[in-house]
Amino acid sequence: MSSARDEILARVRAANGTAVTGGGTEVGRGTVADAGYAAIPRDYLRSHHDPAGTDVVALFAERAADYRAVVSRVPAEGIAAAIGQALQVIPGQGREAVLVPDAIPAGWLSDLPAGTEVVRDDPALTPAELDQVPCVLTGCAVAIAETGTVVLDHGPGQGRRALTLVPDFHLVVVRADQVAADLPDALARLDPSRALTFISGPSATSDIELIRVEGVHGPRTLHILIAGG
Repeated sequence: MSSARDEILARVRAANGTAVTGGGTEVGRGTVADAGYAAIPRDYLRSHHDPAGTDVVALFAERAADYRAVVSRVPAEGIAAAIGQALQVIPGQGREAVLVPDAIPAGWLSDLPAGTEVVRDDPALTPAELDQVPCVLTGCAVAIAETGTVVLDHGPGQGRRALTLVPDFHLVVVRADQVAADLPDALARLDPSRALTFISGPSATSDIELIRVEGVHGPRTLHILIAGG
């Protein structure tokens, strides 16, 4: 018969992903939790779309536009030209500059407007310095068609989170093969151990009188370039 102490320790081990077998051997961290998670019945609907019958790229473009993002579909070989065109209309704040994280493909920067300054986050820019740069260009980790959402995991070509929160204009390139049908599909492609940022349209809020104000918690303008597809 187990004691209260045994029960408490068993719960602690379960929470830590460890357990003791009947022979007193401790199972490695994560094994019990993973096995328990895998054993949960999942007979619910996993997808709301038939992959064979839904144009998820078109759906993503439609839903992102519903969130007041500017959406442009461009051929894969036309990314640089589309970036150059998008940067022609950024709110300049007196400085024509674009912040570029590490690992952005060099070819994306081959057609920038004349006089555009390319700003790097090395050494790391302060919030005040970031506030002086009108635009940031990034890639993404995945996009979600059903919700019109862009997801960043802040890996190569995306930069740290502050880079996409402080500048007023976020220009993001989404490859067609990065568009997932819905949230379960997107989560299956993401690493849960990474910091994830979900972006659905430009940053916006409404006060008690329901007056919409954009650019409060992040960029005022979100421009999405969907490449290929």
